[in-house]
Amino acid sequence: MINFDLTDEQRLLEQTVREWGAREIAPRIKDLDRAHRFDKDILPQMAELGLLGISVPVEYGGAGMDYISLGLASEELEYVDTSLRVIMSVHAGLNCLSLLTWGTEDQKQRYLVPQAQGKKIATYGLTEPAAGSDVRGIQTVAIKKGDRYLLSGEKMWISLADVADNFLVFAWSDLEKKKQRDISGISAFIVERGFTGFSSGTLKEKWGILAGNTGYFKMDEMEVPDSNVLGQPGEGFKIAMFALDQGRYTVAAGATGLIRACRDAASTYALQRKTFGELIANHQLVKQMIANMESDYQISRLLWLRSGFLKNEGRRNTRETSLAKWFSTVASERAAGDAVQVHGANGYSDEYPVGRFYRNCKGAVIYEGTREVHTLMQADYVLGFRQDKAIRCELPACGQTVIK
Repeated sequence: MINFDLTDEQRLLEQTVREWGAREIAPRIKDLDRAHRFDKDILPQMAELGLLGISVPVEYGGAGMDYISLGLASEELEYVDTSLRVIMSVHAGLNCLSLLTWGTEDQKQRYLVPQAQGKKIATYGLTEPAAGSDVRGIQTVAIKKGDRYLLSGEKMWISLADVADNFLVFAWSDLEKKKQRDISGISAFIVERGFTGFSSGTLKEKWGILAGNTGYFKMDEMEVPDSNVLGQPGEGFKIAMFALDQGRYTVAAGATGLIRACRDAASTYALQRKTFGELIANHQLVKQMIANMESDYQISRLLWLRSGFLKNEGRRNTRETSLAKWFSTVASERAAGDAVQVHGANGYSDEYPVGRFYRNCKGAVIYEGTREVHTLMQADYVLGFRQDKAIRCELPACGQTVIK
C-alpha cells in the first residue's frame, strides 16, 4: 500500500534543500548562467548537506536515506536550476548507486566511500559522438592486455566531464561481439581522471544548462586494471540499463521541480501584470495555462513517487520510471513554454527566470532516453512486446532484492 505522506525526516530534507537553494544559489544563478560558469564551490556545500551520498548506506559514507528522499532532493534542486539536479543525476544516481549495487567490496571502499562523502565527484560515460539511444553503436573498445585493459574511444555530452574525478565508462571488451552488435560484449569500467591516456574538454556552445559543466572525454589506450571492471566482463549493458533506471528517476523528479518553478513564476507575474485595465490573472487563457502547469505538476509528482515507492520496495520499476521520466520532461517543456507566454515580451528577456527554464528543460527530453524512446517503451509494454527479464541482484540502499 502506497502512503504519500512524507516522513518527518523527508520533510526536513525537503525544507533544508529548499532553504539552502533559495539562500545560497537562487540569488546568483542568473549571473552563473549568463557567464556559462559552473561553480565548483557548490559541490562541498552539497556534500555537507549529505546530498552527494543521499541514498548510499551510512557504512559506505552516505546519508542512508531512501529513494523518496533522493527524489525530493532532485525536485528541490531543479526548482532552483537544472544544473544542480544534474549533479544529483550523474553523481548520486547513475554512478554511486551502480557502484553500490554492482561493485566489489574493494571497489566500494576505494571509490564509493569517497564519492558518497563528497571527497570525489563522479559521472557516467555512455553517450558517444555517434551513439546515444543506440547503445550498440558505441565505438569505445577495451583490449585485454595481461592484468589490465587498454581503453580507446571518446564519450560526448558528459555532464561534469571537466569536473569529475571518477567515471563509469562502457566499452566493447569483445570485438567479435561488437561486429555482431551483441550487447553481451560490452563491459563497464571504473576510470580515474589521472589514468594515463585520459583527457577531457568542455562544450562551450550549449543552448541550455549554462551554469552546468557538460563536455567530452577521450581515452587513448588508457590503462585500466582488471580490478576496475564493474560487475563481470560482458555485464556492461545490464549495468548501463540499471544505472539509467536510477538516473531517469532523478530526471523525472527534477523535471517536476521545474514545472513547479514555472507555475510559481507565472502565477507571481500574473498577479502583478495588468493589461486592458485588469490583472492578467483574471484572463481565462492565462488561467488555463497556469491550471495546466498545476495538473502537470501533480501528475508528475505522483508518477515519480510511485517509482520511488517501488524502488524502496526493491521491486522492478523500469516501466514506471520510464513513464515518469517521459511524462514529466515533456510536461516541463510545455510548462516552460507557457510560462514564457504568460510573461509575454518579458518572457523573452533574461531579466526573468522563465527564459532560463525554457532553455534548460529541453535537454531532459533528449538525454537518458529520448521522448521517442520512452514513447515506444510504453507502447511495447501495453502491447506485450516488451518483457523485463528477471535477474536478481542485491540493492543494499534499500536492503531489498530487486528484479531487473
